[in-house]
Amino acid sequence: MRGGRGRKFKSEINVVPYIDVMLVLLIIFMVMPSSNNPSVVNLPNAERSAKPPDDYIQIVLKPNGSLSIGVIGKEQLSPETEPNRDALLRKLRGLHESNPDYPVMIAGDKESKYDDVIQLISEAKKMGITRVGLATK
Repeated sequence: MRGGRGRKFKSEINVVPYIDVMLVLLIIFMVMPSSNNPSVVNLPNAERSAKPPDDYIQIVLKPNGSLSIGVIGKEQLSPETEPNRDALLRKLRGLHESNPDYPVMIAGDKESKYDDVIQLISEAKKMGITRVGLATK
């Protein structure tokens, strides 16, 4: 007499451990985003922004990528369109050297790429220009 002959094995998959693991993973992924607090940024509204200075260097960035630069104020120099970014940066360097107290205001069209505006700010900072702002209406 063999005792194992009449016995049949169940060949079902036990899903309870898989459900336990999935619930633990779900809890982990629900808790993790709350522990990473993003930095809060208070962006100024255009209605409450400060009055722009009387004299400043203005860079105009259009959606098609064309750039122009000029001086606004006492030494009015109407904005001239520059063929490329390098020419604009050379002109900016010259204008900043002749008017070191003038801040730079970047007037980017609302359809312009954010990356282009950030690159202009970065290039101005590399030149040693500490007062760089964004023009709003």
